[in-house]
Amino acid sequence: MKLFLRATLLWALTLGATQAQVPAKVKTPVRAPAKAKPPTKTATKAPAKAAAKIPAPVPAKVVVGPAVRYAVSFPNAIHHEARITATFAGLPKGVLQVRMARSSPGRYALHEFAKNVYFVVATDGANRPLDLNRPDPYGWDVTPGADGTVNFSYTLYGDRTDGTYAGIDQQYAHLNIPATLCYATGLENRPAEVAFALPAAWKVATQLRPGSEKNTFTAPNLQYLMDSPVSVGDLQVRTWTEGDQTIALAAVYQGPAAEVDAFAQKLKKVVKEQKAIFGELPAFDYGRYTFIANYLPQASSDGMEHRNSTSLTSPRPLTEAAGTRNLGTASHEFFHAWNVERLRPRDLEPFDFQRANMSDALWLAEGFTQYYGRLALRRAGLISEQEFWDDLSRWVNLRQNSPGARYASPIDMSRQAAFIDAATSIAPLNSVNNYLSYYDQGAGIALALDLELRQNHRTTLDAYMQALWQQFGSKQQGNAPAAPYTVPDLQRVLGEVSQDTVFANGFFRRHVYGREQPRFSEGMLAAGLTAVPSRTLGTALLRQVEFDGEGRCFVADNTQVGSGLYKADIDRGDQLLMLDGKPLKSASDLEGILRKHSPSDVVFVKVKMRNGAEKTTQLILSEDPNMQVKPVENIEKMNVSASQKELREAWLASKAVD
Repeated sequence: MKLFLRATLLWALTLGATQAQVPAKVKTPVRAPAKAKPPTKTATKAPAKAAAKIPAPVPAKVVVGPAVRYAVSFPNAIHHEARITATFAGLPKGVLQVRMARSSPGRYALHEFAKNVYFVVATDGANRPLDLNRPDPYGWDVTPGADGTVNFSYTLYGDRTDGTYAGIDQQYAHLNIPATLCYATGLENRPAEVAFALPAAWKVATQLRPGSEKNTFTAPNLQYLMDSPVSVGDLQVRTWTEGDQTIALAAVYQGPAAEVDAFAQKLKKVVKEQKAIFGELPAFDYGRYTFIANYLPQASSDGMEHRNSTSLTSPRPLTEAAGTRNLGTASHEFFHAWNVERLRPRDLEPFDFQRANMSDALWLAEGFTQYYGRLALRRAGLISEQEFWDDLSRWVNLRQNSPGARYASPIDMSRQAAFIDAATSIAPLNSVNNYLSYYDQGAGIALALDLELRQNHRTTLDAYMQALWQQFGSKQQGNAPAAPYTVPDLQRVLGEVSQDTVFANGFFRRHVYGREQPRFSEGMLAAGLTAVPSRTLGTALLRQVEFDGEGRCFVADNTQVGSGLYKADIDRGDQLLMLDGKPLKSASDLEGILRKHSPSDVVFVKVKMRNGAEKTTQLILSEDPNMQVKPVENIEKMNVSASQKELREAWLASKAVD
């Protein structure tokens, strides 16, 4: 989503008190005008109440047709409701199709946002009622009156504070626009104007451009509008400059200002490290990027990327380990400002709000972002080496132990996002056996490729990302990528960067189009790292069962192919009654039994199946198949060589330049 600045004085995120009761008029989305040159900002280390002044950008080009205007108010916020009116004017004769989005940028599954819209009323410009027809679950048909105007009003319910839905209460409103605002088919290229009626103490955080009236914001088209989250409330705002652009943190947070200050300082380091990866910041629309955050207990953990901002939500505070987890999400989402927002797969451009959007490249769009989100934190000194080794261990273990990855490529896994990415279904999935997250699988590919490039090709994954950026991301047209990429494009550029097309073609054939596991051990050893078996007996079994309040031990999920439970024909919902002749009443009972055995021991297990029948069968007690990545110098009788140490230091050293 893009951030539109106020044409006159202040940026949305640093606005002071907001206008109160009367909602201003709003314009509708337009495709995208030519970008104005980002204005130079003045560095500020302002407290939350301060406002950063920015020169007015060049006015956006108006597309044919009156702007769609939205008025948003919160008269019943305590019960999580907003009242919204969309005004469509200058309409031709015929039926106007008003729709709610079914999907949202950055999400790849359907979410059916119309389910939270009710009390719908349509009138003409003189407030005379117009007939409504509901042709499908996703929208309404309205025939305009003689004046060619439709005022479409509805109540929106929102009680999920995350990057996908809308969260509304008396303290704030955190709004994902596809979940909030309707639109009209055929008017997608009109500009939009959104006016908020707010309590006097509330401020607005958004990448939308401020309009001529207080608390009024504009977008050039529907794509831009839908990609622009909004948070309103008592925001704590911090702004600073990076180069000639402004970065802002706008947080709804009840903790002390000092915690927000400390978090902003860490974000500064993240911004610098990621800028160094690509060699430059994106040219943010109107020269500004905003971390739009809601860190309150009622929020759900989430992060959602947008063109000039990110939506960050978490119930965790900004202190100690909890704050580091929040920082990890922010690091991941900021990397998306390059990777997926501007450096974008062709199959996601433009985004279709009425269907699930499938891409072949989420292993890179999300997976490489996962890798660099963590690597940037390590390079900036914001996580320890051990924490980064734990990240590597996770990626390696998931890839090595996933049954699904043996039968489906990273491209196949990317295509499953419509069923996985926050999608809901009554029917259980067999994900444990047929799926590996493109986040983790892609991060593993990035790790293996980075180390292989460093070891054998005298280049780095940083150089690869820079080359992709220059060819497919740095050039934008109308607030959208000028040249979205395809998977063959990614393969070609790898050949150019490595100066070895045979290597690039083979890597993609084996690890992107194919299902071959990357050579993690070989690559990590070049950096003086090795993977050591965890050798914990029974851990896999402990993870697959749970005890209810009555002391019954149930298999909690589908059993994984190759596991002892799977081989014993035991599956989800079966109850383990006895193990090795001893009853199972608690987790401590199970742990005590396992401690008396060695890997590969065979014991008898008594099971009550889901159909009520009981059986006794043999169960193989296997040890945890996971590995732990460690530096070789921490392993007995192993030493790190000078070349290994040099490669590791070059890989993990800070690249940031003041």
